[in-house]
Amino acid sequence: MAITNVTDQNFAQETNQGLVLADFWAPWCGPCKMIAPVLEELDQEMGDKVKIVKINVDENQETAGKFGIMSIPTLLVFKNGEVVDKVIGYQPKEALAGVLNKHM
Repeated sequence: MAITNVTDQNFAQETNQGLVLADFWAPWCGPCKMIAPVLEELDQEMGDKVKIVKINVDENQETAGKFGIMSIPTLLVFKNGEVVDKVIGYQPKEALAGVLNKHM
């Protein structure tokens, strides 16, 4: 599965089923740029079990506000629409895989 860009309009719909990793990011954020290739690798390795979505906090402030996003990148793990985990800041792939594996 490819990583999907989501918006305020379709965020709830895109995160309401199964295991979803939502990346709250912005184009000007250095650590967000660093984590992007990590998420691509995760998608290639775990894409059959986890859906990865990205949401630009500058363009989608309603959703960022709803989840209390204060710093980016913030990664929220959703399971059937409920937030089950939160990771703030850059993390290596192994750490993120470990977080996701906990919820499978």
